[in-house]
Amino acid sequence: MLPLLIQKIFLTLWIQVSDNFFESKIFMKISKNNLKDLAVSVIKKEAEAVSNLTPYIDDKFVDVLNLIYNSNGRLIVTGIGKSALIGTKIVATMNSTGTPSIFMHAADAIHGDLGIVQPDDVVMCISKSGNTPEIKVLVPLIARMGNKIIALVSNTDSFLAQHADYVVRATVREEASPNNLAPTSSTTTQLVMGDAMAVCLLKMRGFSQEDFAKYHPGGSLGKRLYLRVADVIDKSVRPWVNEDEDIQNTIINISQNRLGATVVLDKKENMLGIITDGDVRRMVERRKPLETLKAKDIMSHNPKHIDINELAVNAFNIMQKNKITSVVVMKDGKYAGLVHIHDILREGIV
Repeated sequence: MLPLLIQKIFLTLWIQVSDNFFESKIFMKISKNNLKDLAVSVIKKEAEAVSNLTPYIDDKFVDVLNLIYNSNGRLIVTGIGKSALIGTKIVATMNSTGTPSIFMHAADAIHGDLGIVQPDDVVMCISKSGNTPEIKVLVPLIARMGNKIIALVSNTDSFLAQHADYVVRATVREEASPNNLAPTSSTTTQLVMGDAMAVCLLKMRGFSQEDFAKYHPGGSLGKRLYLRVADVIDKSVRPWVNEDEDIQNTIINISQNRLGATVVLDKKENMLGIITDGDVRRMVERRKPLETLKAKDIMSHNPKHIDINELAVNAFNIMQKNKITSVVVMKDGKYAGLVHIHDILREGIV
């Protein structure tokens, strides 16, 4: 009987505790204002940490850039934990801006992946403390192979900093987390220093917009960088009328080609102007006798135009700036057609 009573008491207490848990969620109740203040403090702490990096951009930093730039090999980036995640991003940025790079996880490196490192490669180890066990094992092995080692580190008194050939400082006073534990400010500063290195190397290599496009062929970014007007224009549609064409045939021409406009040419096919749906509406509003009007009487002079070899995104920018839906396309000084905003949107450029 007693055990059954104990079980009942235990069950009752458990139900009460469970109810209290789900009602209060046992989590600390924080007001909206407190949460907003906490988020702002994180941003401010990380912004301060990044700002404090400026003194570390010195001659030693430039020496690191020259080492990577003049290397006949690749940049091997390694780290562990959150620093490893930052390392993968730095590698991605380096590769996309002309610096061949590979990420090598520090833990995997000491279990076989060290074979990634080739004689001419430069190795950059990322670590806040610079004293993680994997780094302590890895650094002497790389040094024995004869590769130059860069330390991207916060603690300059660490094993990593003391045994590296070059040190890039990413020192932080505190993390942005309330207990100064979770990697926040430290990983942000590592990322920023990596970006600073990548952009400087980009400049040193004379990396152009065309080079960037070559490494980013996919998605809207790539298309913005390489897709030309010639690639998007419908070459089978070239609406135009003679300057003396009557209004009825002009309107039919606009309607048949479904671009909302037609270009007016002279007898030598030089462009004189353009007639859009808007020009037709304004003509009707003025109530002028249609029988006596010609295309040249209602056309707009000096239409916006672009060369067929220009980037398609430039045509889109012209449309946006002037609030129009079509741009006249020219080839070798002659009218080649119309590029419509739908042609550009269809390609996913914007």
